[in-house]
Amino acid sequence: MAGAGPLMGGYQGAARGRGVVAAGWRLCLAHRFPQPRRPYGAGDVPLRDVLRHVGLALRYFRWWYKKTCIEKKSAFIDLLCAVPLQQIYGCPLGGIGGGTITRGWRGEFCRWQLNPGKYHYGTVIADQFTVCLRRKGQTVYQQVLSVEKPSKLHGWNWGYCGHYAFYHALYPRAWMVYELPGQNVVLTCRQVSPVIPHDYKDSSLPVAVFIWEVENGNEEPVEVSIMFSMQNGTGTKADKSGGHWNEPFALQEGGERVAGVLLHHCTPTNPFTFAVAAREKAGTVVTHLTAFDPAGSGRDVWQDLLQDGKLESPSGRSSVTAKGKETAAAVCATCMVPGRGHRTLELALAWDMPRVHFGSKEKLHLRRYTRFFGSDGDAAPALARYALAHYEEWERKIDAWQKPVLENSQLPCWYKSALFNELYFMTDGGTVWLELPHDCLPQELQTPGVASLSHLLPVLREYGRFAYLEGQEYRMYNTYDVHFYASFALIMLWPKLQISLQYDIAVTVINEDVEPRQYLMSGQTAQVKLKNVVPHDIGDPDDEPWQRVNAYLIHDTANWKDLNLKFVLQVYRDYYLTHDAPYLRDMWPVCQAVMESELRFDTDNDGLIENGGFADQTYDAWVVNGASAYCGGLWLAAVRVMCEMAEVLGDKETQQKYSGILQKGKEAFERLLWNGKYYNYDSSGSDTSSSIMSDQCAGQWFLGACGLDQGELEVFPKSHVVSALQTIFEKNVMGFAGGTMGAVNGMRPSGVPDTSSVQSSEVWIGVVYALAATMIQEGMVQEGFHTAEGCYRTVWEQLGMAFQTPEAYCEKKVYRSLAYMRPLSIWSMQLALESRAGQAPYAPPAPSSPVPGGSEQSNGDNLGPVASAGSQGPCPVPSSL
Repeated sequence: MAGAGPLMGGYQGAARGRGVVAAGWRLCLAHRFPQPRRPYGAGDVPLRDVLRHVGLALRYFRWWYKKTCIEKKSAFIDLLCAVPLQQIYGCPLGGIGGGTITRGWRGEFCRWQLNPGKYHYGTVIADQFTVCLRRKGQTVYQQVLSVEKPSKLHGWNWGYCGHYAFYHALYPRAWMVYELPGQNVVLTCRQVSPVIPHDYKDSSLPVAVFIWEVENGNEEPVEVSIMFSMQNGTGTKADKSGGHWNEPFALQEGGERVAGVLLHHCTPTNPFTFAVAAREKAGTVVTHLTAFDPAGSGRDVWQDLLQDGKLESPSGRSSVTAKGKETAAAVCATCMVPGRGHRTLELALAWDMPRVHFGSKEKLHLRRYTRFFGSDGDAAPALARYALAHYEEWERKIDAWQKPVLENSQLPCWYKSALFNELYFMTDGGTVWLELPHDCLPQELQTPGVASLSHLLPVLREYGRFAYLEGQEYRMYNTYDVHFYASFALIMLWPKLQISLQYDIAVTVINEDVEPRQYLMSGQTAQVKLKNVVPHDIGDPDDEPWQRVNAYLIHDTANWKDLNLKFVLQVYRDYYLTHDAPYLRDMWPVCQAVMESELRFDTDNDGLIENGGFADQTYDAWVVNGASAYCGGLWLAAVRVMCEMAEVLGDKETQQKYSGILQKGKEAFERLLWNGKYYNYDSSGSDTSSSIMSDQCAGQWFLGACGLDQGELEVFPKSHVVSALQTIFEKNVMGFAGGTMGAVNGMRPSGVPDTSSVQSSEVWIGVVYALAATMIQEGMVQEGFHTAEGCYRTVWEQLGMAFQTPEAYCEKKVYRSLAYMRPLSIWSMQLALESRAGQAPYAPPAPSSPVPGGSEQSNGDNLGPVASAGSQGPCPVPSSL
């Protein structure tokens, strides 16, 4: 279709779909991305680094062998077995913290995270939607809506022509539009998950709804059936472990009935139940098949549907599977669509794994949704019914949230797609949202005798505990140096979860773990966690998170320079945006403690901390020595917010103390690092100390987000900040890959990337979004959008990494760490835009007011050609907002 862009170039259909929004990520099902990049591996390490880190390599291999081969556990970072890139993923299904199932952009169910923090990557071929069309009592068309041609279920009609279908994603919704060749019938499947800002109930539910809009372009009526088949399991060897079984169910409420099949997956650890269901209403008939063999030909199922467009609907439960055998089930919804008419079929998927163990199996945890649906493992039918009854309300709330962004003509089209679609990681980051046991006592959470966090228990009891992984390949929960960037999504959309997370971090600051262990980089032995120091993370999902923190053992992060500062900065940013005074009062003693710990890094008493000559911050492979732009800037920003918090709380002594440090530190920072155009990487005088770091204004970024960057409040001279950002734009952005791939982390003044470390020559997508936000804050709006656009188009349109945005990529060949937390920092761009426009961050309407519906779908009209999809074509960049 002309003008549709590179991802829609193969589309040969004319169908536009029904109710498909304009903005988002759209591609034809026949699209093929270029040859995928490979993960960064041992062969990519330069010889100089190999020689420098021989000890690290040997220590890591010994540790890896013990962990994976002897203990039979997963490595928290597996440098020897990276997850291969599959260019197939679409919007994940489900709310926050109840587990996720990712449905690919071709319709496959292909990425599974039901066990907390642990992923299985594999397509379960039996999990499909199939359409059956009947006219005048005869079946005229029956097709699996999949482009696959598998060896299993060969009795089904596979190989749908992808040139006549397209996928469109605007998280938490996605649309699949199928033009059925020769039938003059168009199907639009709208996929909805309950991911709703400021909602702490429905957003926790492990459910998804599939609304099938059927349009009949013929004069005569057509009977349409949609069959949803599902295997009992997630495609792992546990599917064949035996003991699994299925049973039909039906729930009646009011004048409507929800019916389907329950698939009970009875594993010893973390058993669960799927509910596949459909809404039966006037004109809609729901039938089912309780069990079939997904490893066979599937011919019985196919013929059953082919015969009359319905399934057999046997009563009673299935037999229990024997070891080595699998089972599956199917649910079918059928309706008559009049000539030139339209009808809707509604199906749902729910999964109920209420009680979970992490890898150590030491503690039993209850998921958040059990507060509302119970923890007995029998909630799947109620969850499915609730989803089908409430999805329209969810969509009204999603429309109300997204509408101001989508209808803002000054915002680039790609940005609208990036802003919402990058939120996938909120649910699909190995995310858990757990209830705190009602009988939990304060002394179980923090060391007795220390200053009490008075609102700790009330917050955790009301809002639960939240954790997400650093990345699907970097399996550490709430990695704090990275969460610093990603936290903007939480504080803007689910602020109570950010507050809860901060209380958990505060508890770990107060506590210590004196157990000694060897750190892989240095080979030295030190204790796991020091008191009054912010942890790197709150644990490994293969161990016992919260109970044992700091799964990361490459560096001893007690000596990192950024973690303590990032806690202090987030505390004030959170208070600034929420006005939560009890939170600020509780966090104040903790902030004082970690800043006292940080002061030991100011070795020359000039008011500025010094880095220690190793990679002692979030850039954990990029050595920094002496005063540095990144950590020094964060330090001054943290000192500035300490002064602000002290003033708010009336602590004049502390305010005076940090005001004095700030004045000294500002002078030292400018004297040691400012070179007339930008801030040097560090003050060491080494060959690369004059490198241009894209993240050198991180402190200013956070101060801007807190309203502390203007006039008398400014820490960094405005002219210096703007000059540094202009230099970064000229060198790191426009001087790298033709200005089309974002900002490289480090650039030499000569205009070549800094190759002194692996990380200095990478592009970090989350850092680029933060840089773009900083540019917008400083009035460089066009430059900010151009900088961020390069990352979005590289990841989503060139490399095929949709819904798995990595931590990093290089200009050519390689990437590192798929599906990473840091790119959630794009929400700091939105905060910067709203601040410039004088808007308050989004908040939902008051409960007493009706929630306005969005214009895109309220009337169900067709909304223009496929070419209107925003992520493909050129869009205007606003000069000001």
